[in-house]
Amino acid sequence: MKLVVPEGSVFKSPDFTVGVATSSFQIEGAAESREASIWDTFCQQPGAIADNSDGTVACDHINRWHEDLSLIASLNVDAYRFSVSWPRIMRADGSVNQQGIDFYIGILDFLHAHNIRAYVTLYHWDLPQYLEDRGGWLNRETAYEFARYTEVVTKAFGDRVYSYATLNEPFCSAYLGYEIGVHAPGKAERAYGKKAIHHLLLAHGLAMPVIRRLAPSAQAGIVLNFTPYYPASAADADAAATALAHAHHTDWYIQPLLTAQYPALLDDLPEIERPDILPGDMQIISAANDYLGVNYYTRARVCYDQTHGFRRLEAPSNSPTSAMGWEVFPQGLTDLLIRLHEDYVLPPVLITENGMACDDTLIDGKVADYQRIAYLQAHMDAVNNAAVAGVNITGYFVWSLLDNFEWALGYTKRFGIVYVDYDSQQRFLKQSAIALQAMLAERCIYTAVQEE
Repeated sequence: MKLVVPEGSVFKSPDFTVGVATSSFQIEGAAESREASIWDTFCQQPGAIADNSDGTVACDHINRWHEDLSLIASLNVDAYRFSVSWPRIMRADGSVNQQGIDFYIGILDFLHAHNIRAYVTLYHWDLPQYLEDRGGWLNRETAYEFARYTEVVTKAFGDRVYSYATLNEPFCSAYLGYEIGVHAPGKAERAYGKKAIHHLLLAHGLAMPVIRRLAPSAQAGIVLNFTPYYPASAADADAAATALAHAHHTDWYIQPLLTAQYPALLDDLPEIERPDILPGDMQIISAANDYLGVNYYTRARVCYDQTHGFRRLEAPSNSPTSAMGWEVFPQGLTDLLIRLHEDYVLPPVLITENGMACDDTLIDGKVADYQRIAYLQAHMDAVNNAAVAGVNITGYFVWSLLDNFEWALGYTKRFGIVYVDYDSQQRFLKQSAIALQAMLAERCIYTAVQEE
């Protein structure tokens, strides 16, 4: 089974970036060589992780990074998106862990030597525990600590980085971590969610001028995750519920970044749930972005709920689903991109994560993940359809390079295009990786012919 790029597709443009992505806590391991993060602490809470595992070893990427980057190079990708571990860089006493800096510089130098662009995410959820002990993202000071950490990283990395993302999916950090408690740090207070997101967005805004100053040639932006909402029926109540869900979980995150204002929903919130907005905050948060990263996996159907205003429904029983139970709905990606394009004046858009968890089985060194290939093909087509409709999309990253620690689900779900045997730490290219490799090889030939 192949991945096919039709004539005229944005994926055939030599200016369109195709890459793979990972995050630090999910793959690195070597917890003993860094400060503890909120995820180390969360993993110790009984029942927090589905299989009672943790990220102490994960994919042992710290020791196997050269092997993993060689795999990346073999895939013919243009770019590699990875995150830096804040607790691997900054010690609790404020000093810098040079060993951590050197680890990432080794990765950056390898990528440069192999003509692979480095897309660096500064924060993918692994807040140092010593900052959580001071209040974490409920403490405004954490935003300023993030700016200081950003200064250390950008100064050390120099011109090795093509693109920086300040935050990955602040929705997950704020809502899942502080409002419903299913992610680290495991706080579950409705009053916390929007307070935490304000400080996360403030951290983004404070970091942007630091990146501009110390890495002027690098792109700088932010990555948001989106779930497009659809009414469960034609009833007016379900339509209103859908609009409310969109305001809470889409507009609340993107609108302040692009317009310096929260949605009108702000005025309807109980006082205890409102973020603490100080004068000048919204101007800081709305610093211009070179791009917007969009992460997409599935859609959600919504119905009216008397208690909360809206309720998300399970995937329809007759629809295809991933191993996560998420509906496979590529049209949702097209709809999402067009809706964002219509609602906002967007910077260029990068699809920074898109992928599928499958029930992968390793047989004789091979993984026949044809369902994942079909998913990627359909979603690449969905991206192209949005581009044809006028959305300025400049790249697409597959999530994930490796099977890894899938947060609260531990090692029970596999998103990788590379299979990881966690006992032996051996890596095996799945059929999806082979299909991507072949597609990009053909694209290289196509581009070379076009340039002749």
